Amino acid sequence: MSLKRKPDLEVPVADENDLLQITCLGAGNEVGRSSLLLQYKGKAVLELVDGIHPAYNGLASLPFFDEIDPASIDVLLVSHFHLDHAAAVPYFMEKTSFKGRVFMTHPTQAIFKWLLSDFVRVSNIGVDDQLYTEDELMRSYQRIEAVDYHQEVDVGGIKFTSYNAGHVLGAAMFLIEIAGVKVLYTGDYSREEDRHLMAAEKPEGVQIDVLITESTYGLQSQEPRLKDDVQGTGSLIHNIVSRGGRCLMPVFALGRAQELLLILDEYWEAHPELDSIPIYYASSLAKKCMAVYQTYINMMNARIRKQFAISNPFVFKHISNLKNVEQFEDSGPCVMMASPGMLQVGLGMRRGLEWKGDWWGSILLWVLDQAFLNINSGLSRELFERWAPDMRNGLVVTGYCVEGTLARHALNEPSEIPSLDGRKIPLRCSVDYISFSAHVDYTDNAAFIDEVKAPHVIYTPKNCETLKLHFRGEKMAKTIGSLAAKYPTENQPLSGILVAKDFQLNIMGPEDLNELSGGLSTTVVTQRQSVAFHAGIGLLRWHLEMMFGKVEETITGPPGAETKEGEAKEGEVKKEEKKEKEKEAAGEAIVLRVFDTVDIKQHTHKPNELLLEWVGNAMNDMIADSVLAVVMGIESSPASVRATKHAHHHHHHADGANKDDDVSMDGNGAETVADREFDDITMFLEKQFGAVKCDNVEKSVTVNIDGMKAKVDCRDFKIESDDETLRARVAGVLERVKKTIRPISETCTAVY
Repeated sequence: MSLKRKPDLEVPVADENDLLQITCLGAGNEVGRSSLLLQYKGKAVLELVDGIHPAYNGLASLPFFDEIDPASIDVLLVSHFHLDHAAAVPYFMEKTSFKGRVFMTHPTQAIFKWLLSDFVRVSNIGVDDQLYTEDELMRSYQRIEAVDYHQEVDVGGIKFTSYNAGHVLGAAMFLIEIAGVKVLYTGDYSREEDRHLMAAEKPEGVQIDVLITESTYGLQSQEPRLKDDVQGTGSLIHNIVSRGGRCLMPVFALGRAQELLLILDEYWEAHPELDSIPIYYASSLAKKCMAVYQTYINMMNARIRKQFAISNPFVFKHISNLKNVEQFEDSGPCVMMASPGMLQVGLGMRRGLEWKGDWWGSILLWVLDQAFLNINSGLSRELFERWAPDMRNGLVVTGYCVEGTLARHALNEPSEIPSLDGRKIPLRCSVDYISFSAHVDYTDNAAFIDEVKAPHVIYTPKNCETLKLHFRGEKMAKTIGSLAAKYPTENQPLSGILVAKDFQLNIMGPEDLNELSGGLSTTVVTQRQSVAFHAGIGLLRWHLEMMFGKVEETITGPPGAETKEGEAKEGEVKKEEKKEKEKEAAGEAIVLRVFDTVDIKQHTHKPNELLLEWVGNAMNDMIADSVLAVVMGIESSPASVRATKHAHHHHHHADGANKDDDVSMDGNGAETVADREFDDITMFLEKQFGAVKCDNVEKSVTVNIDGMKAKVDCRDFKIESDDETLRARVAGVLERVKKTIRPISETCTAVY
């Protein structure tokens, strides 16, 4: 059976924005300069952690920032304070075009300042190698924002929540959500609870789409820890000092060292006979950062929080800080915790070795040593060379040791060890190993992956090779505000404003827009259009009533002069003309309102011009277009000629002054609305049923088919017939007739 991965299948993608793109800018198939880029939905760009590579100096140690546009990065998330995850952050913030926001937890932010300050001090050995100055570090530090565990932060549609990762104090996993797609980035994490840190947690109640996990140990499974770290570790050290020896514990300045300090202080407290045996911790940086551990008790496990109710567990009773070796009086049994953690040589000497031989080991050596912390002094190496020849003394190695380091060599228990000056020193002291790993091994990592159940797991990508995952997703709009106050019925139409913000769709009423959308508001756009008009206002109204039915008339003038006339009756054109002349002197205007939507104004000082006004929207614009069509066709319409007293050519230069413009409604030979409707109904029924009998007095039409009769009252469209079939046929015809000849307002109520 072949173990080769099946070739990827190319799936056509309609929209590039539906691709989640993941690119490693560092730490791809390597350890160091951890940097990961997420891109989704165009604007959402996210970068996770920025470390440096231990095997290179200066710019060569940085992630591949030249592969991206830093200005496009919206958010930078830092998982923890280790230099392979954080040392490039000031460079990225100060030396590139990045203008986004930077987030880390409160303990990480506090330790970040001291750690990188020490890094700048000891690593800037030349101008060419200098990544950033102390001032640039401080400027970048001022822009960093701190977050708590389980605090959700939303930055322009990028939502993220930090979760406890174990590993070191303040280490965080990040759950990132962009447009509904959830990505969990673990960073370095540990699933074992120790003396002060909680085990890494899994986000509960969340379906994760993509899991990006560390894989430092690959397929290796570590030996389980002692059931009682205090008793096991304490007993080992107790045996060494009881025989009059000195116990050397090479440690790293931050992380596992604090765990060992808690164990030793607790063991010494339980064994009063050891009160005379001093415990020293030689690290000025750890001394500074110890205040952080004393402060953020709330981010540690339940045991520490319970103990804090009595006293701060990081205020040690039996441990003293040693600033330098000159203060140390080597006069008897003691316990010394000192860096470097693998008894390696100083920074300058280690660079001189050019990282030859064991590339993997060289990287891990740097990572675990926390990048040059007190490494030039090499106190642990100096003391080991001094104490190794005495069989009463003991060396306790507390972490992983890579090939090529003196600590790894000492674990093989050779008869001699090399000194820094080239001499051979006999190794007679005892050598023991205790594992205090802060990373998940294969067993824990596999179990965590099974718990998360993410359909996509990413753990060994290559640098600068973009992995693309297609997430189309479904768009769902939520009804909020007043629209959601009442549960809707089936097939009930819903009217509201659809607001799209940060990949979320919400439907709300206009009254809720300002409050629920974050400050949006509605604006009314009033449309205006002027047209030339040389007919009378009465004729205009008559045409509008024929098309639209009810037309409301309003007289406007100076403030307080506005009056409402209501619907004018037929035959009152001369009276209206008189009013128009009276309004002209006062600067008034006649306003005809159609459908309670479109206002048609004729100002007295502009008698040959009409002004149309309406609130712009799709429906109102259509009504305004139809009104405009009626207005523009009045002068050339044959109906206009029939509606006036005398037929004449419509070219009016003084509208209102020409009496022949007035629509006749008084029965002096002019056609009335009722007469026109009667004629039209008769015509339609004749076309449908043949010859019909008309009664001009009753305004009725009788249809006769095969002896069956149906009488239609044209005034109210009532039908009298003994035959239901004929009645139904006539009713169907009349319904079509009504829609054809009656105003829109009477036949299309949906417009209102």
